[in-house]
Amino acid sequence: MKKIKYIFLMALTASFIACDVNNDLDEIPAEVVVLPTPTAGSADFSNFVSIGASFTAGFSDGSVFLAAQSRSFPSIMASKMANVGGGSFTQPLVSDNVGGLLFLGTPISNPRLFFNGAGPAVLPGTPTTEVSNILTGPFNNMGVPGAKSFHMVAPGYGNVGGVGVSANPYYVRMASSPGATVLGDAAAQNPTFFTISEIGGNDVLGYATSGGTGTVQTGNPNPISYGPNDITDPGLFAQVFTSMVTTMTANGAKGAVVTVPSIVNLPFFTTVPYNAVPLDAATAAQLNAAYATYNANLLPAITGANALGALGMTPEEIAAEAARRTINFTAGQNAVVIIDEDLTDLTGINPLLASMRQATADDFLVLTSSSFIGTTVGGNPALINGVSVPLADNWVLTPEEQNNIQTATDAYNATIIAVGNANGLAVVDLDGLLTEAATSGTQFDEFTMTTSLVFGGMVSLDGIHLTSRGYALMGNKILEAIDATYGSNFVASGNVAKAANYPTNYPPGI
Repeated sequence: MKKIKYIFLMALTASFIACDVNNDLDEIPAEVVVLPTPTAGSADFSNFVSIGASFTAGFSDGSVFLAAQSRSFPSIMASKMANVGGGSFTQPLVSDNVGGLLFLGTPISNPRLFFNGAGPAVLPGTPTTEVSNILTGPFNNMGVPGAKSFHMVAPGYGNVGGVGVSANPYYVRMASSPGATVLGDAAAQNPTFFTISEIGGNDVLGYATSGGTGTVQTGNPNPISYGPNDITDPGLFAQVFTSMVTTMTANGAKGAVVTVPSIVNLPFFTTVPYNAVPLDAATAAQLNAAYATYNANLLPAITGANALGALGMTPEEIAAEAARRTINFTAGQNAVVIIDEDLTDLTGINPLLASMRQATADDFLVLTSSSFIGTTVGGNPALINGVSVPLADNWVLTPEEQNNIQTATDAYNATIIAVGNANGLAVVDLDGLLTEAATSGTQFDEFTMTTSLVFGGMVSLDGIHLTSRGYALMGNKILEAIDATYGSNFVASGNVAKAANYPTNYPPGI
């Protein structure tokens, strides 16, 4: 039995030796994914017109410039629509990659921003785009940076004679006549498909970027009485937006409408920390001594104001109010000192007191405050902005001011969604997209996009407008909504923008 076992093993070994064995593994062929042919579904993209404000225009890094303009989200979408019957797409191109505008030879807006290794900086150079050189249209891209909702239907908004007063220099360059309207010029092209995007953004943005210095015009439907930083009445917005959709769909055109992003997701308002003042122990002690008299007068003044019936507080609320206004510094990072106009002004009771407190994590310091905090007043080292001198209202958005903005934004978005759905349009949640990017990050091919300034990939160096890659993602989201509404297959067929083809930052020398 043992002998048989050895004979069997020898035979088995011989058979292996005799065989021509291929010890190299054959390459496994890659799986071939066959995508469907792109189709338009029930939509007709032969004449696509996009109407909106700065996002539509491709505004990025604080300006409009050729490289970013060529990658505006409507232009990106049009390149994909061309594969399913889409026609040509014209834009009111500027003259250079410097950015900025001239009017009668005088600069009226700055060149674009670039990253200088430390942060955003204005590109050295002189704009060459002259506003008074009127272009010959029509233009499929009807994006007008700075336009509010009611500007879309305002005759004369493109009148060159009104530059600096009532006209928009970007629209001046492309208006069909001095008395034309943005909506009228868009509708006159008889589009087969349209987008209406970020209408409503500028209706709150001036208020937001100015630190809430404007007026909330809720209940006032007369825009002629508005200041530049006022929040548009939601009722007026609803009237204008409904008119826009009615006009654009009058001849049977299909389209997509896009919601307005909340400012809480934009790094212009979230980058500068509330506790932006670093102090050593000795400096903190000096400041506390300087504020000692102010702090000592708080409780008596608030109690006095309450006794006069100005506040209506309980004793506990009086103590809490005094604590809220108390200014105190320690070694390390400290909250800046601000003027809060929602606080009761106590100067009438005690001239030493004002509507002053230290910021909290609930306050938003606007991005431009980063170069102002810590500067001196008139070169006096004792008068330090944000420390010994409180920041004025224009540098800060308090929670009350943020609420004013959010309330209006929510109302605008409710109108956009309702009117879009009522007309069978694709409805795109740009607000939700930026919320996702600001919280968990949003995936775009191999990149995770966030709203962090400079390095997040989603928002450009101005802290408000998107990067070219951000606009590509936005365009894809609109195409995705169009698929769901009209039965096209942009996404399923791979007929969408690829992230790697779109930059997030432009160097100075492009």
